[in-house]
Amino acid sequence: MNDIFQSPLAERWASREMLEIWSADRKFRLWREIWIALAEAEKECGLPITDEQIAEMRANVARIDYERAAQKEAELRHDVMAHIHVYGEQCPKAKPIIHLGATSCDITDNADLICIRDSMKLLLARAVNVIETLSRFALQYKDLPTLGRTHFQPAQPTTVGKRACLWLQDFLCDLAELERRIGELRFRGIKGTTGTQASFLELLGDGDKVRMLEKLVAEKMGFSEVWPVTGQTYTRKADWLALSTLSGIGQSAHKMATDIRLLAGLKEIEEPFGKKQVGSSAMPYKRNPMRCERMCALGRFLIANADNAAHTHAAQWLERTLDDSANRRLSLAEGFLAADAVLMLAENVTDGLVVYPEVIRADLEAELPFMATENILMAAVNAGGDRQELHQRIRDHAVEAGRQVKELGRKNNMLELIAADPAFAAVKEQLAGLMDPKAFIGLASEQVERFCAEHVRPAIERNGKLLRCRELIGKGEDLRV
Repeated sequence: MNDIFQSPLAERWASREMLEIWSADRKFRLWREIWIALAEAEKECGLPITDEQIAEMRANVARIDYERAAQKEAELRHDVMAHIHVYGEQCPKAKPIIHLGATSCDITDNADLICIRDSMKLLLARAVNVIETLSRFALQYKDLPTLGRTHFQPAQPTTVGKRACLWLQDFLCDLAELERRIGELRFRGIKGTTGTQASFLELLGDGDKVRMLEKLVAEKMGFSEVWPVTGQTYTRKADWLALSTLSGIGQSAHKMATDIRLLAGLKEIEEPFGKKQVGSSAMPYKRNPMRCERMCALGRFLIANADNAAHTHAAQWLERTLDDSANRRLSLAEGFLAADAVLMLAENVTDGLVVYPEVIRADLEAELPFMATENILMAAVNAGGDRQELHQRIRDHAVEAGRQVKELGRKNNMLELIAADPAFAAVKEQLAGLMDPKAFIGLASEQVERFCAEHVRPAIERNGKLLRCRELIGKGEDLRV
């Protein structure tokens, strides 16, 4: 067994895809790719850099000597300089022009932004899959009446599908935010030590060429826009914007998972439960909502992590301080790994939700007599009764029925009490018809259909290519506790 500590996110919950985006190998390879893009752009802007030097850099882009880099970092106490030296040793012809005119953040910040962009694209795919599975669930159960709950107390009925649309709408907001953040994400650019581009002006001797250089490097790395001004770093508000988007995902997942946990306690709906899954080490009968609980735990981490980024941005001095570095190594990588895990859990749960219609029906019927009192009152008034007298009689019956349920543990007998009351004799035969659950759900079914057709379906179609094979996500027992 490996006795070296690993982040739980890396060891247990995040996907290989997200782990690869934030891996050391990806980071250091990106550094080299940016150095190559910089050398190519400098050559195109007129500096005496040869094709042979660039070819040598390309030939060694993936040959990272980590042991040698660790030795140099221990000596220099500077990770970027260590990798410049190691890359230069592997590329003796290109050594003089590697990192030419650049500062460390020209490399590291831009590499981080590439990782943020690629991570958001992966999360976009995850979110689309969650939305697709949840929309299928909502449509499947759009007509199934269920007891609504406000303050977690019985309230006017809704449908199982309509309730799912509340979760679905939140995830649609997250999808739109991911799309917006990806569309607005900017490259730091090639700005030099304090953002003035002084070193590149000295190299190229012309402001237009400096601007062309930056544009070329950005385009080579897949960006159309750069931050117009920076200090030594791009504004750390950009990190807060990214992690705030992840916070939104955490909020949506936490809300949905909490609702499912409450419904599981009522035995109405459960998350998927593996055939060999153990709910409790001491109580074999238990079916604890472990995945939803984990969703809530990771969701809280994401919510708190956005606040961390806000403090980091607020604490930056003038053109920069280094107290952001160690923090960002944690908050960015762990934030995206956690969001990845949350969305995988969300899809896994929503794709296998277990619904118990008979329990839902029984819970609804236990409270429906209270919900039906307004309908009964109106019918009795229309039949010639006195509204105020009938209202008082219903209140008296409601108090007695509540006593039967709460104090004596008996069935809600309000309908029987009303049926036996001579004041309601004119509508006695109508009482059963007035208790149809579907008479109390209003436009819930239609709302589900319209919402899915007008809002959900266009979002799915807009990102249809991201609906991928669910083997990527993992099923049932594959998701570790």
